[in-house]
Amino acid sequence: RIEESSQQAAVLAATMLTPEPIPLDVKVMLIGDLPTYYLLYAYDEQFEKLFKVRADFAVEMPWTQDNEEKIVRYIRNRCEEFGLPHFDMSAVAEVVEHSARVVEDQRKLTTRFALVSDIIQEAAFWAGRAGHPLVTGADVEKAISERIYRSSQYEERMREAIVDGSIMVDTTGAVVGQVNGLAVIQLGDHEFGRPTRITAQTFQGRSGVINIEREARLSGRIHDKGMLILSGFLGGRYAQDKPLSLSASIAFEQSYDGVDGDSASSTELYALLSSLAELPIKQGIAVTGSVNQQGQIQAIGGATAKIEGFFDICRSIPRGLTGEQGVIIPAANVPTLMLRDDVVEAVAAGQFHVWPVRTVDEGIALLTGVEAGTRDAEGAYPPDSVNGRVDRKLHELADKLQRFGQPPRERKEG
Repeated sequence: RIEESSQQAAVLAATMLTPEPIPLDVKVMLIGDLPTYYLLYAYDEQFEKLFKVRADFAVEMPWTQDNEEKIVRYIRNRCEEFGLPHFDMSAVAEVVEHSARVVEDQRKLTTRFALVSDIIQEAAFWAGRAGHPLVTGADVEKAISERIYRSSQYEERMREAIVDGSIMVDTTGAVVGQVNGLAVIQLGDHEFGRPTRITAQTFQGRSGVINIEREARLSGRIHDKGMLILSGFLGGRYAQDKPLSLSASIAFEQSYDGVDGDSASSTELYALLSSLAELPIKQGIAVTGSVNQQGQIQAIGGATAKIEGFFDICRSIPRGLTGEQGVIIPAANVPTLMLRDDVVEAVAAGQFHVWPVRTVDEGIALLTGVEAGTRDAEGAYPPDSVNGRVDRKLHELADKLQRFGQPPRERKEG
């Protein structure tokens, strides 16, 4: 029957015409996001009874030959439906590769076909503008680059601020306790990576690792968790034979918005180790990756955008690419990389580098040029290694803190 919802909630129900119920046989489908589904399922008793069949739709699919053929058929159907020129093999290959870039995985393709359809139509437009009878790979590349250009004004302004020195990011030289971290900025359908200077200062005290972002209420819960993991790593590795007596402050320099996520936790740890070991870190290397209490580097999101963002900064500075610049990423992120052709060519030519690492020791060795060092049979690190220097510094801080404030020993008269 037909019901008026406003009348059900009214204090005084108005009299109105009520048509007789009629037989109706329909199927109702609701399409929405998961949070809304779970909310309705939890709070509406009738929801579970009325909507018994649930289906999840993935936004990605495996990159197989069968799925490639489906994308080829989809391109042909769109061309016939909209009266567009057909695509040659190079154009089809570019569309397939763009589908993988959308999901940031070498093993998968996107199922967001509305985005693919937009690229098909725009590429056909540029093919017509160039007078091509068939859409070529160059036309698809032109369509993709134009879409990026329309949304990249903020990215360009950010890059200009770094190049002219308003935002301080070094891509040459070496500095103690300073590392280039990498973040991803999402602006609607456009995302880009930008480097951020992360610094660490260590000094005597018992405060432990101080997260300046948290003290300023700019740190999210996941970032706070990552900072606490750093303390667990330091205690597990260096505080087995002595108390962990130090104070350290870590900050994202020139960051005035909220910081969240744990993808910079390994970067913060490298800055901390550099400060304790008093070893300079190469500024031409940017870092991303989360770390656990065992010192293992864990996968993160947005690796492709982060690498390309730092590559663009290095290429834009006056000295350009020096052959010593690059990005350290988790080894687990290698299968997810879908880098632009210019980045791939620079890596192949040795002008830029991408280093996958599995542990903190591998990363700190790349950043400082000094071996991390492993314990010998007696439990001691090589004295000139990174771990040896850190262990010695922590010993000194613990001894000084223990002696501080004690009365001087009385002199014995002879």
